[in-house]
Amino acid sequence: MKRPIPLPATHGFHGLTKPIGPICNLDCTYCFYLEKQSLYPEEKSWRMNDAVLESYIRQYIHSQPGPEIHFAWQGGEPTLLGVEFFQKVVALQQKHGGGKQIHNALQTNGTLLDDRWCEFLAAHHFLVGLSIDGPRELHDRYRVDKGQKPTFDAVMRGLAFLKKHGVEFNTLTVVNRANSREPLAVYRFLKEIGSGFLQFIPLVERLPASLTAAPGLTFAEPPDPAQPPGHTSSVTPESVEAVQYGAFLCGVFDEWVRQDVGKVFVQLFDVALGNWMGLGSSLCVFAEQCGSAVAIEHNGDVYSCDHYVYPKYRLGNVLNQGLGEMVRSPRQIQFGRDKQASLPKYCLACEVRFACNGECPKHRFLTTPDGESGLNYLCPAYKQFFHHIDPYMHTMGQLLNAGRAAAEIMTMEVV
Repeated sequence: MKRPIPLPATHGFHGLTKPIGPICNLDCTYCFYLEKQSLYPEEKSWRMNDAVLESYIRQYIHSQPGPEIHFAWQGGEPTLLGVEFFQKVVALQQKHGGGKQIHNALQTNGTLLDDRWCEFLAAHHFLVGLSIDGPRELHDRYRVDKGQKPTFDAVMRGLAFLKKHGVEFNTLTVVNRANSREPLAVYRFLKEIGSGFLQFIPLVERLPASLTAAPGLTFAEPPDPAQPPGHTSSVTPESVEAVQYGAFLCGVFDEWVRQDVGKVFVQLFDVALGNWMGLGSSLCVFAEQCGSAVAIEHNGDVYSCDHYVYPKYRLGNVLNQGLGEMVRSPRQIQFGRDKQASLPKYCLACEVRFACNGECPKHRFLTTPDGESGLNYLCPAYKQFFHHIDPYMHTMGQLLNAGRAAAEIMTMEVV
C-alpha cells in the first residue's frame, strides 16, 4: 500500500487519539462516547493495530510545523491497552521524531493505574489527565463501573500511584446536574487532592428528537450549521442546567480570585484572561473558528471533532489519505468556518461575544428571543459568568501589561 504523503505544514493542529475507540471499563451514565461502538458493528479487536499506529504517529509528527509535538491519548479508557502498547508508541515517536520534542498526554479514569504503569508514565514524562467529578458522593453519582458500582475508591487508589511515582497530573471534571450545585465542595476537593490545573467540562447531551434516530445511538447528533434546524430535543437528566452552570463557575471563580491566583490554574479562567487581553482563545470552544482539533479513531478514521464522530463528519483514514491533507481540506476548513458564520444576530450583537464566540456548535440547539436558530444552550451561563468576572479580568490584564503578577489581584479591592 502506498503511504500518504503529508502536505507541507503551514499551521498546527491537535489530534485526540482514540487507540481503543470507545471501549472502557467504566459505564458512566452520561458518557457520550460509549455508544460509538455502534459505528463499527463488525469490529472485534478494538485496538489500534501496528500499521495504523505507525502511519498516524509518522504523519502527525511530519504534518506539524513547530519543534514540539503534542500527542493526546484518550478513549474509552486507553490504559486497557496495557503498558506495552505505549512502549511501542514511545519507540515509534523516537523513530519518526526527526529531532522534534515529543510530549504525551494520557486521559484516564485512573482505575487501572499501578506501579508498573506509573513507573512508565514517569520515565517518559507523560502528563496524565485524571477524570474525577468531585468528592465521593458527587463523583459516584454518575461515574460507575460495568456492575453499576461506585468508582471513587479505585480512582483515588490510582491517584496515589501517580503521586508515589511523581507523575505530573491534572484533573478533568464533568460539571453535571449533581455536582454543579456544589461548586466550592468540588473546587476545594480538587485542591485537596493536589490538582494544580483544573478543567471543567459542562455536560450537555440531548435525547434523540425522534424514534428514527440512528440505530445504537442514545444521544442526539450535534446540530449541523449548514442545515436548517429540526425539532429540538430535550437534554438528558444528567445534563447541567444552564443557569446552574453559570452559578458554578462564579462560585469557583470567587474563591480562586481571592486565594489561588498563580497557585491553581483553572483552564477556563486562563482562556478568559487571554480573550480579555486581546490574545484570542487557546481553547477551540471559545475561538471564533474551530476545525483544528480532529479525532482519530482506533482504525485510523479521522473525524472533524471529538464531538462530531458521526459518519457524515468522517474525513478519511490515515492508511490511505494524508492526515495533514484531511485537516487542511476545504471540507474541514469549512467545518471550522461554519462556527463563526452560523452565529445568529443575537450573538453577533452580544457584549460578551469576544469571550464566548457562541461556544461549541454542538450546544447551539436553541432559538434566540427573535426566533433565530443557533443559540447556545449555555448562553445564560456564559453571560452571567463573563459579566461577573469582567472587572477582575480587566485588572489582571492591566497588572500583566505593566509587568506585574496577576496574583497581586488577591490583595486588591476590585470594583
